[in-house]
Amino acid sequence: MLVVMMYCLGCSEIFAAESPLISRQFSPAKPGYTYDFPRDHGSHDQFQTEWWYFTGHLQEANGRRFGYELTFFRRGIDSPHVWANPSEWSLRHVYLAHFALTDESADQFRVAEKMSRAGIHKAGARADVLDVWIDQWSVKAVSPAHRQFHLQAKVEEFSIDLIVESQKPPVMHGVDGVSFKGSQPGQTSHYYSLTRLHTTGSVGVGDEMMTVQGESWMDHEFGSGELAKNLVGWDWFSLQLDNEHEIMAYGLRRADGTFDPASSGTFVLPDGSSKALALNDLLISVNKYWSSPVSGARYPHQWTFSIPDKQIALTLSPRMSNQELVTTRSTGVTYWEGAVEVAGQWKGQDIKGQGYVELTGYAEPYAGGGKSKK
Repeated sequence: MLVVMMYCLGCSEIFAAESPLISRQFSPAKPGYTYDFPRDHGSHDQFQTEWWYFTGHLQEANGRRFGYELTFFRRGIDSPHVWANPSEWSLRHVYLAHFALTDESADQFRVAEKMSRAGIHKAGARADVLDVWIDQWSVKAVSPAHRQFHLQAKVEEFSIDLIVESQKPPVMHGVDGVSFKGSQPGQTSHYYSLTRLHTTGSVGVGDEMMTVQGESWMDHEFGSGELAKNLVGWDWFSLQLDNEHEIMAYGLRRADGTFDPASSGTFVLPDGSSKALALNDLLISVNKYWSSPVSGARYPHQWTFSIPDKQIALTLSPRMSNQELVTTRSTGVTYWEGAVEVAGQWKGQDIKGQGYVELTGYAEPYAGGGKSKK
């Protein structure tokens, strides 16, 4: 979601940087990292950039369908003067959040955003469990086994109040505890997902409150580096297939429109085990484009997504065209993040599913990357 480093696949400008490749104040993401849950669901203040990201597909009893995104970002301030200041008002961390609702039946996309600070109890995150908040928006662990989480976000026009329960163990992305975002030291993060979350709760639109159920996906990523300078953005995919498999993939886009070799993915099996995917395992091509009437950005709008070695060939189609977020009051980034329908072939048999896609660097290139747009 977006950064000096971040590939928090969506928050680029607030994290955009005049800082060195690796922060002096914060730790780099190094190979050999061993995950420890539930602790690693919590905040990692030794790393500069961190995000918790939930997306999902919901349906109410009469068939009305929704997609949602609720994402929290933490950004540590890289200044020794700040950290030397003992005052609780010292600005050591900035917190940001994006909340979006795709109302498919009404063909409406709603977006809200927040930005606040730790130290004055307006925002924060615990280090031992998943508990992150800005004002009344929050994600909190609610079960002793730390498999259930409570998501709440409300603005005047729309709201969610959801319980999500993980059906599979955490899936770690990358190799040896790190996910690569470039070829240089420090162009790494620690990155894992909960790829299948049973979801129940309510969605509010205006004065209408609806009981819903569905499935969600959670990503959590943290690190302190920055993306390679030749990158202008990324295309990120999370797919939940009807045969209980999931796929995550991201393409780090260079100025010439090709994907950097550090791009990769993960293939998740029904039992929760997973296999890493390299860029050469994936074939991703664009079939259609859509131009935003707000930003003027020209986004990919339908994809052929294939894993030839596994005899998988899928078509990804947005459930709505306009799922663009213009976040001028928080991260300052314009990006497309939306619900997609999945259909295709799996070893010669028909397969369906659902997913989310994130597209950054199309309205403007990632601040650390090249000048040209795709």
